[in-house]
Amino acid sequence: MLDTLATANDRAWPAGWSPIELDAGLSVGSKGGHGAIKYSVVAYEPGRRIRLEFAPGLGMSGYHEFLLTTLGDAKCLVTHTSQGHLSGQMRVLWPLMIRWVHEALIQDLLDNLERGSTGRLRNGPARWSPWVRFLRWQLRGMMRPSA
Repeated sequence: MLDTLATANDRAWPAGWSPIELDAGLSVGSKGGHGAIKYSVVAYEPGRRIRLEFAPGLGMSGYHEFLLTTLGDAKCLVTHTSQGHLSGQMRVLWPLMIRWVHEALIQDLLDNLERGSTGRLRNGPARWSPWVRFLRWQLRGMMRPSA
């Protein structure tokens, strides 16, 4: 399912969030992002790993990555890692706003992966905090929700 990310048949990216778009699809060197967050694909191993590096000038230098680890015949673990350094206004925006909205988006994405691979959510869907709901309401004019 991760291999469908940013394609016409994307089964991972959650509806209701600014869509992820990549100019050359899910391939190394492809550039794009979602909303105001821009990055490029710096590593892609189909069925296993996707690493996206933040674009220069964003106020974040670093990456975020999805890694799928097989745990047996019918089990796997999907790990999302975001690592980097903040500069400029991002030093304020990340801890106050972006971190919370980002975490909600990732939880929704992980829910899609679990639901798509098992047909259910073992612990129910992720719930947005009041702060995330408020921030999404404040940012509504900047977000172009995906289908």
